[in-house]
Amino acid sequence: MPQSHRPMFTTTADALVIVDFGPRGARAAASPRRRRAPGPYRRLLATPGARAFTIGNLLARLPMGMFSVSAVLMIAGTRGSYALAGAVTAAGLGATAVVAPWTARLVDRHGQAKIAVPATALAALGSLALLLCVRLGAPAWTLFVSYAATATTPNLGGMSRARWAHLLHGDESSLHVANSFEQAVDEACYMLGPVLAAFLCTAFFPEAGTLTGVVLLVTGVLVFTAQRSTEPPVRGRGPSKAPFRAPGVPPLLAVCLAMGAVFGSMEVVTIAFADAQGHRSAAGIVLALQAAGSCAAGLVYGASRRTGSAEDRYVWCIAAMTALLTLPLLAASLTGSLLALAAALLIAGMATAPTMVTGMTLVQRRTPPGRLNEGMTLAVTGLLGGIACGSAAGGWTAEHVSPVAAYGVPVTAAATALMTALTWTRQPRT
Repeated sequence: MPQSHRPMFTTTADALVIVDFGPRGARAAASPRRRRAPGPYRRLLATPGARAFTIGNLLARLPMGMFSVSAVLMIAGTRGSYALAGAVTAAGLGATAVVAPWTARLVDRHGQAKIAVPATALAALGSLALLLCVRLGAPAWTLFVSYAATATTPNLGGMSRARWAHLLHGDESSLHVANSFEQAVDEACYMLGPVLAAFLCTAFFPEAGTLTGVVLLVTGVLVFTAQRSTEPPVRGRGPSKAPFRAPGVPPLLAVCLAMGAVFGSMEVVTIAFADAQGHRSAAGIVLALQAAGSCAAGLVYGASRRTGSAEDRYVWCIAAMTALLTLPLLAASLTGSLLALAAALLIAGMATAPTMVTGMTLVQRRTPPGRLNEGMTLAVTGLLGGIACGSAAGGWTAEHVSPVAAYGVPVTAAATALMTALTWTRQPRT
């Protein structure tokens, strides 16, 4: 072959290119060898340092779904009183609602590692003290004091979201994926945590769930805080407003309060309904299906393309949740079947994660600079307060009216959240 017609081979990252310098000039033919583009979550975890702090955060967040169930099973199994167990966990919930915002403020002011480690150590000591008090037959008041000490547990989900906001600053699309991923992690932890706790407490000994949760929490926080390269910088006190006083935040907290009432009432009512059907042990599996539906929907929502403003999406998500929550009410009233209820809860849960993702995105946007963890912890505090109120309302309705009628409580709470969001979005925006 003449030198002038000899083909030359070159390669690129995506194709093999054959260039033939013939008499008519250069001609190129490409043989595509394209690689499949990585998905949004794979690209997200490819962010430098992301996988390391995510692993630690996962270990630390799994016990969040274990501690309350472990405490109930441990106290009821040794003291024989579900009333005492419920009172102790309720007191711990109230203590968390008071202490958590202060812990978050210290995290924003001094850094995650400096505050999260000692706060976690104090919470772990509280859990161990509760274990010893139950084991040794200490007076009932010691159980309340011990469990209240666990309120210093830092908001691990908020700290993880704060790291994503720091790493992805200005990239709204990637931040949306990160928030969806974090919400899916929340749902997965609250889906797997109670199941793991129940298995440990029943298969081994009553204190096994609490002991395992303490080990996972301390290990996870140490791994998480050791990743200093991804930790958000400390901005100092500064002149910024408190998140509660920032424009647009109070209505969001009111919506979180109503959303918490949805979650709290749904849990209690489902347990009461399953108990009335003679299948109380299956209530955990039924509730896990609701969390599974939310987890799957959160991942899909994070990978989907967004349209419209976040405020409009928030309203539509809450409207979808309100509509889907009528399905458990219809399934319970029309069929009375626990299997039909499980299917209805699986579908109804699919609106939870998109709603929470969008709500947390709005909280992040409206929280003053340098106080992000405190702002998100206030949202979680609103959810906890709503859970307590919803649990009380759902339990009262299930006992004094009927478990079927009690499914109207989460629908009413969701409708309240929708009306609050509609009123807020109609206000002039700044």
